[in-house]
Amino acid sequence: MTDSAQPTDPPALVTYDVSGRVARVTLDSPRNRNALSTHLLDELLRALESAAEDESVRVVVLGHTGGTFCAGVDLNEVTGEDDPNTARGIRLTAVMRAIAAHRCPVVGQIDGHVRAGGVGLVAACDLVVAGPKSTFALTESRLGLAAFVISLTVLPRLTSRAAARYFLTGETFDAATAREIGLVTEAAEDAEAGAGELVERLTQASPQGLAESKALVNRQLLARFDHDREWAIEQSARLFASSEAREGMAAFLAKRPPSWLA
Repeated sequence: MTDSAQPTDPPALVTYDVSGRVARVTLDSPRNRNALSTHLLDELLRALESAAEDESVRVVVLGHTGGTFCAGVDLNEVTGEDDPNTARGIRLTAVMRAIAAHRCPVVGQIDGHVRAGGVGLVAACDLVVAGPKSTFALTESRLGLAAFVISLTVLPRLTSRAAARYFLTGETFDAATAREIGLVTEAAEDAEAGAGELVERLTQASPQGLAESKALVNRQLLARFDHDREWAIEQSARLFASSEAREGMAAFLAKRPPSWLA
């Protein structure tokens, strides 16, 4: 008698662990640089919801495995002929809002590369510690896109001059610059130690004090988020479906110059 192969569940792309009063949510798909695939976004949202439902949790730490925190949207999904552009925007905005509106402070612990959609996750966090390996870039303009969806969290964090520079040029900047322009809280030599210090301070506060203070600080961000959310999703879907963006994404995946640089 031979044993038939048993189906196995796909590996988790996001891990969730609670220790004491701290929930750790970790992007754990280093093989594709923690790209924002449909499955990763769904798992990330579930992890955030689990932390919100656990009354013992006072602080959430959002981290990553591998040398990249997040490479942005999974372009291998985007370039399909029947790509659900609107559905992806809905998922990403749901995750960003879940971070910004979470009852607990969310601390980003970053020590790796952050690109495009990943910048939106960083901006949604309440506090962010970026280590020396961190680099950031809003690369959408180089692909024929614009960062409509993640602008909902990114623009409230940046100065207007910084927003214009990095949204338009797509250039890369380091942790120190990210701190100067308001994207992260602290540029640290040791991201884990720096985040740990913030977490220790946060856990000394009362649950009500944390929740109400966070709601106060994020009140205007969330009001603008909800006002512009549908518009941002529609504009993003329009661009992702355009011929110029499809050329830009195809060129990026093929590691060749896009047609406008040929």
